Amino acid sequence: MTYKLVLLRHGQSAWNKTNQFTGWVDVPLTEQGVEEAKNAGRLLKEKGVLPDIVFTSLLRRAINTANVSLDEADRLWIPVKRDWRLNERHYGALQGKNKTEIRDEYGDEKFMQWRRSYAVRPPEIDPDDQYAQNKDARYAGDPVPEAECLADVVTRVEPYWESDIVPELKSGKTVMIAAHGNSLRAIVKMLDGLTEEEIAKINIPTAMPLVYELDENFKPIKKGGEYLDPEAAAAGAAAVAAQGQK
Repeated sequence: MTYKLVLLRHGQSAWNKTNQFTGWVDVPLTEQGVEEAKNAGRLLKEKGVLPDIVFTSLLRRAINTANVSLDEADRLWIPVKRDWRLNERHYGALQGKNKTEIRDEYGDEKFMQWRRSYAVRPPEIDPDDQYAQNKDARYAGDPVPEAECLADVVTRVEPYWESDIVPELKSGKTVMIAAHGNSLRAIVKMLDGLTEEEIAKINIPTAMPLVYELDENFKPIKKGGEYLDPEAAAAGAAAVAAQGQK
């Protein structure tokens, strides 16, 4: 018995376009992001990878990417589950800041440490900052971080994976997770058993379906999975890696 999982990062967001750290700030897709989501749906349909249930974060860029792509694939009717545990990494005080400006101000080493280090958090956000989420109604009763590293994201994603996602896979459903660069990197790290150094080199392109076939232990049959459009995915991953470059 094998199981099928589709990972889909949201399409280009308004702050992807302007090169800003986004994190938990709820920014919309750009027109390009919507077109990317439509393309993702076409790929799902053309390749016959038809999800039976979709999981998303609580952020509109992931929710809308899921909706647009599933509509394009004639699967908008499938059940959906949303949870903050699939949110992007909380970038703390960096949220809303321009990546290139942060790199110029703090230098390459600190910039990359904050952006890609597995265990180093960026500076914490002030609870009264305009880009803080501690007063956001959608998180009422849930812990709202003031900053996260990727290790923190793994810590919140892993139990949700076991409690909610694995049972849907176990039932034989094709599961799609429409989320974010870092919440998906957390899942990739868990699935592929990557080291801290290895996951630092992984970049998830926007709106490119990544398909994993999992064995009876929910481990990848092929490490790294397969993108439905490998060439476009490679170009997209390179663009993500270049963010914040001078």
